[in-house]
Amino acid sequence: MAAAAGPLPAQARPGWHPRWLLASPHRLCFAAGSAMLSVAALWWLLALGWPSALPERWYIAPGLAHAVLMCFGFMPLFFAGFLFSAGPRWLALPALRAAALLPGVLACLLGWAAFLAGVHLAAPLAAAGLAGVALAWSHWSRRFWRLLRSSTRADRTHARVIAAACSVGGAALWAVSLAVALGSPALAESALALGLWGFLAPVYLAVLHRLIPFFTTLAVPWLDARWPRWLLWSWLALLALQALFALGRQAGLPVAGPAVLLDAAGGGLLVALAVRWNRLPGGRLRLPLMLQSGVLWLGLGLCLQAGSLPVGHLPPGRLGLAPAALHAVTMGFFGSVLLAMVSRMACGLGGRTVVADDPLWLLFKLLQLSVLQRLLATWAGPAWLLWAAATWAVAVFAWSMRYLRWYGRPRADGRPG
Repeated sequence: MAAAAGPLPAQARPGWHPRWLLASPHRLCFAAGSAMLSVAALWWLLALGWPSALPERWYIAPGLAHAVLMCFGFMPLFFAGFLFSAGPRWLALPALRAAALLPGVLACLLGWAAFLAGVHLAAPLAAAGLAGVALAWSHWSRRFWRLLRSSTRADRTHARVIAAACSVGGAALWAVSLAVALGSPALAESALALGLWGFLAPVYLAVLHRLIPFFTTLAVPWLDARWPRWLLWSWLALLALQALFALGRQAGLPVAGPAVLLDAAGGGLLVALAVRWNRLPGGRLRLPLMLQSGVLWLGLGLCLQAGSLPVGHLPPGRLGLAPAALHAVTMGFFGSVLLAMVSRMACGLGGRTVVADDPLWLLFKLLQLSVLQRLLATWAGPAWLLWAAATWAVAVFAWSMRYLRWYGRPRADGRPG
């Protein structure tokens, strides 16, 4: 029997090389997602603070371009890394080779390059880039459905929810591509709402529901019992109604009253859930705190959205709560959970101790500061908006560069993968 591989001394570890990105799906997709996250953050910082550094013409409205890039630009790449690394384990299937995902990753990166170029050069180029991204994501969604159907594991609930959400994400990407091609802001806003509440949020909450016990201490039965299936279905029902009400508002339907009640009740319950989770054993460790912060931001975002509907007639940017609500969900919820989930996987699959060390904790605090600054910018003016973009860019760029160094090197414990 061969001896077990042990940790490599620091001086014996090979240097960074791109071939290591193909050692595991999470390496390849997380590296691409990190690159896109950094590009998106730096591009928006330039657009806000140094517009002269970008081409003068905008063929797509800056706000719409920003929304499309932040909604679809990097999170689906992180999703792919997670689904095709953890997914086969959930489904008791053989591991997937990273090389099988390389064409899709390259299509996404080239598609987003074309989109960014088209924002400043020609809208059809931007639409073609989005179509390339939609094609790659649709292919990945079908591949995950095939994995799901080939599995004989009895418990596939979370995988089914994620697969369904990924299909919605493909439809939303195709719709936003069509909206850009047709120059239809209304269709684009509907596609973004569908992507937010029908794709991104369900994937986040399904993964969160499955992995919460592992982020505290260990997966113990009494803790699993605190997160029953009815809670998952309640979350998903809340998100489905959010998507329907968002589309209803786009269509001019009178849904404000029911939406206010839903947002206030759902947001309040999520805030209470985050507070209760904090009291569980292990709930005050750093990694669980990062997830709790995400759930808390989601609850606060829904509460702010409830307040934004009655005051929607007030001048935006001063008294309206809608921008604050949106960014509490996108920056606060998505950002906090992304940092926690990806960092945990990078450690665990990289042969390192799974812990939120001081550098990660500092970056997480910076991210929280950027969310607070963005919320203040809703009422305090453009200066706070620039500060929020700068803080966000520093936090996500430093975080991305930290883990990019890991993805291009062998595992710290010397094992394959």
